[in-house]
Amino acid sequence: MFLTLALLRKGIPGKQWIGKHRRPRPITWQMKRNMLKHLEREAENEYWISRPYVTPQQEAGSAAERRAAVWLRIKEAKFNNFPQHKTITDHLAQLRMAKNWCT
Repeated sequence: MFLTLALLRKGIPGKQWIGKHRRPRPITWQMKRNMLKHLEREAENEYWISRPYVTPQQEAGSAAERRAAVWLRIKEAKFNNFPQHKTITDHLAQLRMAKNWCT
C-alpha cells in the first residue's frame, strides 16, 4: 500500500510513522541487541530482588533508630530557629527613654 501510494502520488499522505494505519518499522540487529541487553538486565534485577539480604525479622525494627535520630535532628533545628523569649520590660523599654508619659 505504501509503495503504491509512493509510486502513484507525490508522497505518502500524512505521517507514516504514527496513527492507526502506520508503516511498520523494520527490526534491525541493533534493536534486537538492545532488547536482549534490556531483558538480561531485567532478569538480573529480578534475581537480586527475589533474594533478600536480611530476613523479615531483622528488617522489622531496622529503621526505627534512624527515624528517631532524624526526628530529633529536625526537632532541634526547629527549636534553634525559634526566637528568644522577651520579658515585659523588654517590650516597655522604649517608654523609659522618653519619660514624658509620667509627668
